Amino acid sequence: MKNSSVAVVGAGIIGAATAALLTERGHSVTVFEKEQSAAAHQTGHNSGVVHAGLYYEPGSLKARLTRRGVELLHEYCERRGVAYEACGKLVVAHRADQLERLNHIAERARANGVPGIEVVDAERIREIEPNSVGIAAVHSPSTAIVDYPGVTRSLLDDVVLGGGELRFGDRVTRVTKRGRQHVVESERGGGAFDYVIVCGGLQSDRIAKKSGADPYPAIVPFYGDYFELAADKTHLVNGLLYPVPDPAYPFLGVHLTRMIDGRVTVGPNAFLSFAREGYTRWSLNIGDLWQTSTSAAFWRFASQNMRAAREQIATASKRSFVEGAQEFMPEIEASDMKWGGRGIRAQAMNRDGSLLDDFAIERIDNAVFVRNAPSPAATSSLAIAEHIVDQLF
Repeated sequence: MKNSSVAVVGAGIIGAATAALLTERGHSVTVFEKEQSAAAHQTGHNSGVVHAGLYYEPGSLKARLTRRGVELLHEYCERRGVAYEACGKLVVAHRADQLERLNHIAERARANGVPGIEVVDAERIREIEPNSVGIAAVHSPSTAIVDYPGVTRSLLDDVVLGGGELRFGDRVTRVTKRGRQHVVESERGGGAFDYVIVCGGLQSDRIAKKSGADPYPAIVPFYGDYFELAADKTHLVNGLLYPVPDPAYPFLGVHLTRMIDGRVTVGPNAFLSFAREGYTRWSLNIGDLWQTSTSAAFWRFASQNMRAAREQIATASKRSFVEGAQEFMPEIEASDMKWGGRGIRAQAMNRDGSLLDDFAIERIDNAVFVRNAPSPAATSSLAIAEHIVDQLF
């Protein structure tokens, strides 16, 4: 159906990509965003990595949309002049007991159609990253870095050029049904639309629940701290250096990431956040903390991950970041690193306390709620938009 009125809630990269595609296809689009600017939360606080699809279960929605998303994102950045660099990635094994997992990553990557995947030895590691050490690695030459906030702003420019409207500073509380239309209720009045797509990120479960959807999956926020290498040390890192994931932990360990602006970050760790949108070390939101601490699902998760939680506590200090960096590059010292900020991951959790790994998109009549969009959602954003719009229309 052409020329439908569509509201998109959220001006992160998924909301922006969805709004731009709808505009391109001839719909009348209004974007609601509670902040005064785009990409204010997860999109503007991530690593900037364009993931190639190494880790994801073959055939999963995440795997399929990542591969499609890389193609769409690269093409869009070239067309619009947004910074994008295929700097490559090494997933490095430092011990013999990691080699089986390393080979499994390579198998998954090939099954997902990631180009150029190879398992390399210590000598080849040195050729790719002359300052790095390791006994073997998976090399993904097509893994890239990009300016995600820049992509988001460009997509929203496309919306405006196509006649769409951006309503910044307008917090949406819920979506209700009125006759054949859906009503977006917001602090500044909202409006009625033929279709509504909610890309609420860290607030996605709250908006969905108030709109009549199931409370689960519920968002539990986890923060990740980063340090940065000093400017005179960034030359040590050519691309991306990742550890072999440990299946005992739900998140990746410390890695070194070259950013599109030339900085190199070290991190992140992963801890329960006391605020969904708290980007400083002492952030606390009583409502957010209360919701998490009174959740039976969270306590089920905690009871299942006590060993991981105890060992993660050790990663809170700067020394743990230095030690993580030294696994790749022994010459890095504590004086070479400074505090680099924090990101918050909107981790969706099922009722039984398990973490929802795949993308989750729920439809109620002509309203769509993006319930889970963890990494690599930014990479997949244009493909997620395509998936939503194709399903909705």
